[in-house]
Amino acid sequence: MTLGEERDSGTAQAWEALGGAPELVGRVRYRGAGDLGEEPLPVAELARGTVGACGLAAAELAAVRAGGGAQDVAPLVVDEGAVATAFVSERHLRVGGRTPVTFAPLSGFWRTSDGWVRTHANYPHHEAALVRALRLPSATPEAVRGAVAGRTAVEVQELVYAAGGLAVAVARDYGEPQPLVEPVRVTGARGRTLGDAPAGRPATGVRVLDLTRVIAGPVATRTLGLLGADVLRIDPPRLPEADDAYADTGFGKRSALLDLAEAADRAVFEGLLAEADVVVTGYRPGALEPYGLGARQLLERWPGLVVAELCAWGWRAAEPWAGRRGFDSLVQAGYGIAAACAGPDGRPGVLPAQALDHGTGYLVAAGVLRALAEGGGRGLRFSLAGTGSWLVRGLSRAGAGAGAGAEAGAGASGYAAEPWLRVTPSGYGVLRHAASPFGEWGVGPSRWGTDQAVWLPR
Repeated sequence: MTLGEERDSGTAQAWEALGGAPELVGRVRYRGAGDLGEEPLPVAELARGTVGACGLAAAELAAVRAGGGAQDVAPLVVDEGAVATAFVSERHLRVGGRTPVTFAPLSGFWRTSDGWVRTHANYPHHEAALVRALRLPSATPEAVRGAVAGRTAVEVQELVYAAGGLAVAVARDYGEPQPLVEPVRVTGARGRTLGDAPAGRPATGVRVLDLTRVIAGPVATRTLGLLGADVLRIDPPRLPEADDAYADTGFGKRSALLDLAEAADRAVFEGLLAEADVVVTGYRPGALEPYGLGARQLLERWPGLVVAELCAWGWRAAEPWAGRRGFDSLVQAGYGIAAACAGPDGRPGVLPAQALDHGTGYLVAAGVLRALAEGGGRGLRFSLAGTGSWLVRGLSRAGAGAGAGAEAGAGASGYAAEPWLRVTPSGYGVLRHAASPFGEWGVGPSRWGTDQAVWLPR
């Protein structure tokens, strides 16, 4: 099989959504085997397509920075074992030998009078809101089970959301279609001129202001960091991140705290913005506009920026969902994916990975890389629901595992995660963690919020 003779369909769809030249898709090859489940939805194809598109975007930026064009984009090979391992990176994480708790006791599916509801209470303030909304006598699974049994799923959902918590009625049907990538604006202005870059690090010298949390956005920015970008994550001091979450997604970046309501901190933040090339945000629609940090506002002030916005439910979602918080598990529940994964007893199920998070993360990184290759000056929007819509409507199993874009032996049995696991010192102690499909970080993350809010020298 010659290079470019066949294309992986998922990679082609993701690349098309990102606006890439179709003739480049055949330059991505896949080898080896992964294990992200076989039924009922094409999760392996989603993983392969998003990582492949991200790798292709990195190769395109490398070619542009070397003074070339599409014809100079180098072929790349993606190992499916690395992809499968990275897509469940939080499950492979060990912190000083300890296995982190992925979901708290009050996070999960609960039977209601008319179906099921999914709660998310991993953060203390969300757990407190759940307890308050349902007037629980104790913060225990038994108390939740008793409190929701006599209510409808939507009733529980609305009670908990009104109290500032997170609960979603399990939908039986797929949600409304959402775009995989949505351009916001192309300003026509060009960002800072980027010179040559070292091999394998096409984002070298690019300054990325990271305003994201939890998994999807941090996966995007840790990928950009691995590819050479100077990534600085900024969080408000009153909204702490879970240590285990940051231990997994804090690679390739630094982390500082700024309170934008304080004049001194806002001045520091404005100085960072003035020297940034990229801003990635992961807050719900409308949350950052009061601070002047919506994509359109940022591009009006700095038209050469690349701004990537990420949300849970989609930028075109109908009310009341448009402005609501959400996580991968909740979008799976509300978008009909949990019902599609239900077991024989009717209990809702989950995908074999938090694939909406990880897949969207690689798409965001790919969108940023493509925007840089095109000179900057644009805004892009992504959502977990958009990735979910693609999973249930656009993807099929006729991907590399079926032969398209695969090297000999792809799809064979025998996947094991061990070749893709690493042991690295960090601010949290020694970490066992998943490697990136694109290489090695080399150093572990610092502790969340402990770095200075300054850019590194270019």
